[in-house]
Amino acid sequence: MRSDASAFDLPRTFNAPDGAAAKAADALGPMPEWNLADLYPSPTAPEIARDLGRAADEARRLKESYYGKLASLAADGGVLALAIEEFEHFVELTGRLGSFAGLYYAGNQADPERAKFYGDIAEKLTAIAADIIFFELELNQIDDATMDKALQNARLARYKPWIANIRKEKPYQLEEKLERLFHEKGQTSSGAWNRLFNETIAALRFPVAGEPEPLALEMTLNLLSSPDEKKRQAGSEALAKVFKDNVRLFTLITNTLAKDKEISDRWRGFKDVADARHLANQVEPEVVDALVASVRAAYPRLSHRYYTMKAKWLGKERLSHWDRNAPLPERPERAFAWEEAQRLVLGAYNDFAPQMADVAREFFDKQWIDAPARPGKAPGAFAAATVPSVHPYVLLNYLGKPRDVMTLAHELGHGVHQMLARPQGALLASTPLTLAETASVFGEMLTFKALLKETKDARERKALIAGKVEDMLNTVVRQIAFYTFERKLHEARRQGELTPDQLGAIWLETQTESLGPAIEFKPGYEVFWAYVPHFVHSPFYVYAYAFGDCLVNSLYGLYEEAHPGFVNKYFDMLKAGGSKHHSELLAPFGLDASKPEFWNKGLKVIEGMIDELAAADAAG
Repeated sequence: MRSDASAFDLPRTFNAPDGAAAKAADALGPMPEWNLADLYPSPTAPEIARDLGRAADEARRLKESYYGKLASLAADGGVLALAIEEFEHFVELTGRLGSFAGLYYAGNQADPERAKFYGDIAEKLTAIAADIIFFELELNQIDDATMDKALQNARLARYKPWIANIRKEKPYQLEEKLERLFHEKGQTSSGAWNRLFNETIAALRFPVAGEPEPLALEMTLNLLSSPDEKKRQAGSEALAKVFKDNVRLFTLITNTLAKDKEISDRWRGFKDVADARHLANQVEPEVVDALVASVRAAYPRLSHRYYTMKAKWLGKERLSHWDRNAPLPERPERAFAWEEAQRLVLGAYNDFAPQMADVAREFFDKQWIDAPARPGKAPGAFAAATVPSVHPYVLLNYLGKPRDVMTLAHELGHGVHQMLARPQGALLASTPLTLAETASVFGEMLTFKALLKETKDARERKALIAGKVEDMLNTVVRQIAFYTFERKLHEARRQGELTPDQLGAIWLETQTESLGPAIEFKPGYEVFWAYVPHFVHSPFYVYAYAFGDCLVNSLYGLYEEAHPGFVNKYFDMLKAGGSKHHSELLAPFGLDASKPEFWNKGLKVIEGMIDELAAADAAG
């Protein structure tokens, strides 16, 4: 992190890496840590108290001005537009506070001071927002004829997509007092259990055989892609032991959150366990069903076939589960220093469109990325959109693996998407999850193709293609298996609490179906469901990854075929944010996600890469 005077300096006592992480970081070169000052200078900055006060005042004023009046105001579209603009300003202000608290907490979830700050801000924002729950409820009480007439006003028409999405929620909304109760109880129900999961995961340490000291989760998971089988096995066994030691807690969290969701779904009138997610994603259930059916039907010719080939490459009849992401033996896995990863990703983006690289470069130049792995830091990676008046931030746990380079490309794709959609404003910039993966997966594909183009050695080419196939299997096959696991879990939970053994059985059933007979699940794997954060934070989120990957495969095929005006159409798609339905965004490309052939076209891209690997084997 640069030592700018304006930089938000994270406390070094909480961010010093352990010995293993420090050695890895040294080999990768200097890596950026984000500067959150564009949101707030520090957690003690007076601007935070100021904006909390402003948010509370705005909530009260909105209620005083519009409570019980929106239906009558709709007679004048311009007046209703003014009310929505004021509501949008409130959303922007509270979003800024929430974004800073969340990012500050993500920097070290094991730090009790950060956890307290995050909890306090979340509690205050929940209380403030309770005053404006009426707003969206009253919008939905306006009859269709009145709203259609109001939307003829140009100022209001800008919000038509947001209003349309709000009105789709009308059948599932409750009366205001119940909505307030659900909202306020969220802090002590789902919100509290999410926080318990986060802090538990962040505090876990895994004693790995051969390592001088226990490792955090990210460093332990990283061992599963080591070229050394003994390290992979040791990492897997350490994960299994610690997860088993904590399985009762993870089971309680899972049971409680599943029941909490069932209560909410029942009161709102959702029938299927995933209906609420489909509504939030602005996607029809039958479209998701078509995706899931297509992927599950493709398991034998994708994952089953590939892992059978990989077992042969590794000289085994079957792969132990810890071998699934092992690098190929033909070539030691290349390590990428941070500077090289930056060059590769920006170069790939620039070859596609200089504008895309220019936007992505800002993340490096302006300290919008937090890259190093640190004890207590949130695991995995994400891009946080924050609010349109600021900019996104990217969190990574960069360890120099080829997959880490692809993760950088992925999260920067999210960041570019979020930057381009900012002009849509706080109510329309956010993209539904089904489309949120579009730019991220496309960015990965661009980076992969750039690496492949400069690779001449046949063995290195094979390793690159195999790595990409595995990433795509993880994005498509594995995420649909996760979705199937969640469906079975939530359906079973409606019949009563689930034991760790029952959860483990569902996990192994869905993993066996998806990964196939070439993978042998050793004792301990039955508890690996416990650490997947999406199951806790965003039930049924996972199918969005498969949706995005198959969509991008179809889009990239059109790009390679020189589809007329592709780059401009692609940027228009990203700039739209959440202002258009997926059918509208895909129409200029001649694509239709409601048809099975759309999904099969995307899956054939993966199958084609597996065919290329098989042909190389036959020729070799």
